[in-house]
Amino acid sequence: MSESTNFIVKALAERLHDRQQSGLLRQLSTADHLVDFCSNDYLGFARSAKLKARIQQADLSDNTNRTGATGSRLLAGQTELANQVEQQLADFYQTENALVFNSGYDANIGLMACLPQAGDTLLTDELIHASMIDGARLSYANRQRFRHNDLDDLSAKLQQANESRQQGQQVFVAVESIYSMDGDMAPLPELANLCEQYNAALLVDEAHATGVYGSNGEGLVVAYGLQDRVLARVHTFGKALGVHGAAIVGPTVLRNYLINFARSFIYTTALPPHSFLAIRCAHEHLQAQATVAERLQKTIRHFQERVLTALPESQWTTSQSPIQCLIIPGNDNARYVAKEAQWAGFDVRAILSPTVPAGQERLRICLHVFNTTSEIDQLISVLQSALANVLT
Repeated sequence: MSESTNFIVKALAERLHDRQQSGLLRQLSTADHLVDFCSNDYLGFARSAKLKARIQQADLSDNTNRTGATGSRLLAGQTELANQVEQQLADFYQTENALVFNSGYDANIGLMACLPQAGDTLLTDELIHASMIDGARLSYANRQRFRHNDLDDLSAKLQQANESRQQGQQVFVAVESIYSMDGDMAPLPELANLCEQYNAALLVDEAHATGVYGSNGEGLVVAYGLQDRVLARVHTFGKALGVHGAAIVGPTVLRNYLINFARSFIYTTALPPHSFLAIRCAHEHLQAQATVAERLQKTIRHFQERVLTALPESQWTTSQSPIQCLIIPGNDNARYVAKEAQWAGFDVRAILSPTVPAGQERLRICLHVFNTTSEIDQLISVLQSALANVLT
């Protein structure tokens, strides 16, 4: 390596060393031998033999003879299959149209960066996904954060934005329906009312609600009957649906706008036919699993009942979703309890500061339809012992 390259490599190594010394070094690891209390595979679709067989059959029946998209959707990557799947998604999510992106990250980056323009105001809940934050940073709009799920704080900021709004300037409010780090729900009906009161557009990331809420898994917006009062929804397929990709759904004009202005859509190679077929199959499989969401809710109730009995003094975030978070202040304490769970055979991960605020370090426990009551009871017993060691 050249002297200049050596200098840069040394600087990178020093930064990694500093992160390691602070106990925050990230590393890739596998946990195939552990009981899954970590993944976003809430419905078990990623491990479903029936869904896998459905996708394999769809691949065999596909007559395009293409393994790759060969280009962006605006060049060689557009197919009739993509059009068909997007119309099926629009019908499923009860809206006019849909546009598929390569991932939820790509969808949020594209939406947030291109929709609010210079002079517009973008109000974001302080706990939105990192992908929404990154997209907002790429926008030229005036961005403000409001306190998490705080309707009064949002109302004050909406009023302030309205008072300074010039002709043609727009106001956008961006939230998640289920928050990934706390597992709690956004007050969507109240948010929709506020947005209408102040003539603002509501953007909802449904990543952790897709497949889990709604009569057929359409998400919380449809569950509340708000689909005509939300400008854009982001549905990702790599969590509860067990495949890959994402879609932004909403009015046809939004789809056309994104095709023209969303850089993460315009300048990337399209998903291959296999991915579009998998997205279609996952939604068909979801509609064939009439009781799967009910079974998941039963698992959540059992977990919470056991926690109340075995860990009455523990502190949990307010969540009725599959994401259950045990607050364990201090990185070392949270890391210790997570390690004890892993040694006992359970894949549980600690979420440390600065990813969450200091004092809000936690275990993020994800529940699934395939977690048995015995596994849940054993996990809670391990947590009980580990917490006793931390508190003494």
